[in-house]
Amino acid sequence: MSVEREISSSIENDFFKGKIIVILGARQVGKSTLIKMLAACNSNKTLWLDGENADVQQLLKNINSERLKQIAGNHKILVIDEAQKIEGIGSILKLFADYCKDIQVVASGSSAFELRNSLNEPLTGRKFEFALFPFSFQEMVQHTSLLEELRQLPQRLIYGYYPEIVTHPLEAERRLRFLSESYLYKDIFLFKGLKKPEKMLELLKLLAWQIGSEVNYNELSKNLKLDNQTVESYIEMLVQAFVIYKLPGYHSNHRTELKKSKKIYFNDLGIRNALINDFRPIEIRNDAGALFENFIINELRKQNEYKQIHANFYFWRNIDHREIDLILEKNGVLKTVEIKWNISKTARLTKSFTNLYGETKFTVINRENFFEEIEQVGLKF
Repeated sequence: MSVEREISSSIENDFFKGKIIVILGARQVGKSTLIKMLAACNSNKTLWLDGENADVQQLLKNINSERLKQIAGNHKILVIDEAQKIEGIGSILKLFADYCKDIQVVASGSSAFELRNSLNEPLTGRKFEFALFPFSFQEMVQHTSLLEELRQLPQRLIYGYYPEIVTHPLEAERRLRFLSESYLYKDIFLFKGLKKPEKMLELLKLLAWQIGSEVNYNELSKNLKLDNQTVESYIEMLVQAFVIYKLPGYHSNHRTELKKSKKIYFNDLGIRNALINDFRPIEIRNDAGALFENFIINELRKQNEYKQIHANFYFWRNIDHREIDLILEKNGVLKTVEIKWNISKTARLTKSFTNLYGETKFTVINRENFFEEIEQVGLKF
């Protein structure tokens, strides 16, 4: 299945501008496929290096600018896949940026906590960075049709959007188990700073049960028998590996607001459901509302990244338990969103919020209007 990725045009527009292009994303989300599609018009002039291969690692070891030019040869595009596996990759890419300006270098990686740490200082002002996620609702609409994708919504809420899962629907459960148990966390488990990988899996399962709820780090620490700092570092690793993401609480200095609260969501619902071993149909689940909320925020985040909108995402809650599911903020403009799986439930913007921040653009997203509202809410500020 060849699905056109929404981010393609944004990346393609940045080709041959004298910058290293860095594409980050979890394993198996389609980074390599995307790069091959982008390089298709120059396929005979593209050099592909796999950072996981020992000979590639050796080839790039202790390299200088002249050797780099020899390796690049007459190629117009140089791809370094799983770049985080190459020692000193930041310095290597800096040499490319400084001495091979006519070559477009694309570096991809599934481990942002390793790759970003290696690249940030050497490539300051020398890179464009993009994130790739599992398929989006809109990408699948363009590939099939709106009607078909609306029909598939119950399946997507259970099995998610990983390309391998979408293309093998009859084996979705089996493949998700393999993906979640054997492959997705490979980089994390190999990371030298991870002392207790079994605790990481326990943490993931605890977080999977809490999507859509505020996460209490003290409670997690007690359950895992780990100190708070270790729990926070493990969560940050999972964020950097594109397994989960944090939604912070929106606040100013008002005493009635909760300032340190965070919610945690999963970048893919299939992975979340595999962690708790629950693939029951959405119609009989008591977590349907939480799954739909996670789904909507995922889709808005994909739009935010792919269209380069750069809005900030928050939720809001006060000490009286008044809350707002989602707030998008850009340049001081706020959009407030309530997300409802049950279409019979009404929703209105709480006065506790408007008394503090005034009237905002308020939208209720439910399973009957989400395909229209996602674009309206996410793209137009």
